[in-house]
Amino acid sequence: MTHKSVRDYIRTIVDFPHEGILFRDVTTLFADPRGFRIAIDQLLAPYAGMRFDKVAGLEARGFILGGAVAHQLSTGFVPIRKKGKLPGRTISVSYQLEYGEAVVEVHDDAIQAGEKVLLVDDLLATGGTAEAGIKLIEQLGGQVVGCAFVVDLPDLGGRKRLEAMGMEVHALCAFEGLCGALTGC
Repeated sequence: MTHKSVRDYIRTIVDFPHEGILFRDVTTLFADPRGFRIAIDQLLAPYAGMRFDKVAGLEARGFILGGAVAHQLSTGFVPIRKKGKLPGRTISVSYQLEYGEAVVEVHDDAIQAGEKVLLVDDLLATGGTAEAGIKLIEQLGGQVVGCAFVVDLPDLGGRKRLEAMGMEVHALCAFEGLCGALTGC
């Protein structure tokens, strides 16, 4: 019996959402109980024995992964959301997209000064959203002790961008090429 890797559970959809895009669909990974368990276990593996106070997940698939990781670590979960989605007082960071700007927010009381935080998302492409999430955590006085992703798209430079910020980056698999992001290229 051959064992499947996390990458084997991720399907590729050609020409979605636009022609020329290879869409890496992690919903097939999430839907398979064995695949999902493998992904969560592997996301946690590099951090065995470390203590975390919170897990922060980036909208939206980072909520799925981050919630499961927080459960395994017996820690709290902090959602980092698109502007206007959180009901309480928030702080925000804007960042550049290929065309335009985006804003992410976190509740201003979600993380206490000195808390150790693991940042989780499904995909690392250019690193813009992750960088914005790190800035929010740091503005609240939290310490990001790791950034964990299921998929890395190394040709888009996100890992290098986060490592240049002094971040420890962990990804379960990589897909080469300029296209392949879940949200496009």
